[in-house]
This record gives sequence, structure tokens and C-alpha cells, in this order.
Amino acid sequence: MNLPAADREALIERLDRLLPQTQCGQCGFAGCRPYAQAMAAREADVDRCPPGGDAGARALAHVLGVAPRPFDRARGAHKPAQVALVVEADCIGCTKCIQACPVDAILGAAKHMHTVVEPLCTACELCIPACPVDCIVLVPAAPAS
Repeated sequence: MNLPAADREALIERLDRLLPQTQCGQCGFAGCRPYAQAMAAREADVDRCPPGGDAGARALAHVLGVAPRPFDRARGAHKPAQVALVVEADCIGCTKCIQACPVDAILGAAKHMHTVVEPLCTACELCIPACPVDCIVLVPAAPAS
């Protein structure tokens, strides 16, 4: 699809705003914006985002003017809102979770306990396999007030 640069950028921005901003990579791209860019270029389908679920896939299809489809369950499950939590008693302060977090939601220093800044956490789960002592769990997110 050959759109003028300004129109293409506006389409990318609109698609990116519809995505959940988890930056989890389950879509096969490095984050939500690269996925939006691929959809705008018609290089990726609208069904690749488990965090967005079926509603997200429908919204993306609507913007692109393509037939709606359910999200691809082979890429992962759609889950209720969650956040990561560091189990303080088990944290060794290795900083591997900090390095894995794509949204800088984990604070801490080497050899000190880390913590998750809940409003920044997208529950992408990338910190969980990075932790060598399995001290990170997902818990339900606090309801928005």
C-alpha cells in the first residue's frame, strides 16, 4: 500500500495506539510500534497480539479495512490485567530482570532487592525467565481508580 509519508505515519500511530504497549514480542516483532509499522506496510496480519485479544484484533482490522479475525492463540493466551511482583525474600539483586524489562518498570541496584513500579509494568513476562532464582510472579493488577 503506497501512502504518502504523512498518511503512512498517521496510520502507524493509530495502529500503535490500539496496541496494548506490552512490548512483549509475542507478535514476532521487537515491540508494539514495529508491529504497527509491519501492519501498515501490509507485512503482518492483525491477529498476532495475544495481549490485545480478539477485541484488539477486530479494532486493528477495522482501521486497516480488512476482514476481522480472532487473535492467533498459538502465539499465547489473552490474560486479565496483571503486573510483575518481586518476592523480596528471594531476590538476590542480580539485575537480570532490570535488563530484560522493555519498559523500565523494575528498579533496583546490584546486590540489592528490586521492585516493580506497578503503573509502568505491562506484564510482558520477559523478566520471569531472566530471573535465575524465580523470584518474580505475576499478580492481578490493581483496578484502575
